[in-house]
Amino acid sequence: MIVIGVVLLIVAFLAKITILWTVGIILIVIGAILFLLGRVGHAVGGRRHYW
Repeated sequence: MIVIGVVLLIVAFLAKITILWTVGIILIVIGAILFLLGRVGHAVGGRRHYW
């Protein structure tokens, strides 16, 4: 999810599409939250890691 967010940010920057920029930032934030929850040992969606 973090990688997809970064790719969307790069595409949005090159193509000057603001909605992709917004979606990319949202995906990076959600991915980072899920990653951190998985790293500290909290089960996310019933799984130890979200991937």
